[in-house]
Amino acid sequence: MSNFVQKTLLQSRLPLVCFKRFRGKINIQRPRQPHYERARVLDLVKPVYKQLEFNAPCEDVERSKVAQEMDNPYERIIAREVRNWLDHSKMVAFIHLNSIKQEDFFKVQVALHRHQMSVKVYGKSVIRQAVEGTKFETIQPLFDVKTALIFCPDESKIRQLLNVLKKTPQFVLLAGIIHGQFLNKNEFINFASLPDLTTARAQLAAVLESAGAKIVSDLECHQNQLVNVLESYVRHENEKTKDSPASSNAPEGSEG
Repeated sequence: MSNFVQKTLLQSRLPLVCFKRFRGKINIQRPRQPHYERARVLDLVKPVYKQLEFNAPCEDVERSKVAQEMDNPYERIIAREVRNWLDHSKMVAFIHLNSIKQEDFFKVQVALHRHQMSVKVYGKSVIRQAVEGTKFETIQPLFDVKTALIFCPDESKIRQLLNVLKKTPQFVLLAGIIHGQFLNKNEFINFASLPDLTTARAQLAAVLESAGAKIVSDLECHQNQLVNVLESYVRHENEKTKDSPASSNAPEGSEG
């Protein structure tokens, strides 16, 4: 009985769904008109494209210029910060940034921070506001691409900077500023081979002292030669007097 109930009364049957195409072939070139309700929906969601005017590109350019010239208080604050970095840093390096992971970029920041260096990245508009009308105005073309700035209060750490850049191929040195003097890449690298200021001063003092000593020796040269000639003449006369016969007979006459 239980088997009969399970097999007949409690058994559920799932309907079989089979999709069949509408009779006939679909005409792709001349499709059927959609149903009225569907046609209303399609007409409602139909996109509408704006017809550009003849002088629209020129108006867009003028509108973009006006947007660029709009005063941005935040950019003015950042520009003052950049100007302060440029005025109070004895060494500034311009670095072209290639594609780099943020983790690797942070490692470079840490390595430079150990040598009291700071890495900053600014936009072109901020740099323009910071250096416009100053002696640093010539650096603007460097920021047509993504460029970073490395600031350092001590120019003697240029060797440490070059060592860090050598280990980071994503950082490409473009140029630099040392003591307000703009240097290209080769001049910036050659500056690292120069001695420090204390050693250079000592070398300059030695050169000046040697020049003064040479002048004194040149002025006393003729006098020293005259003294040497006179001394040799007196010595020769004394030896000649000792070797003369009168001086050899003088002792015999005194004994008689």
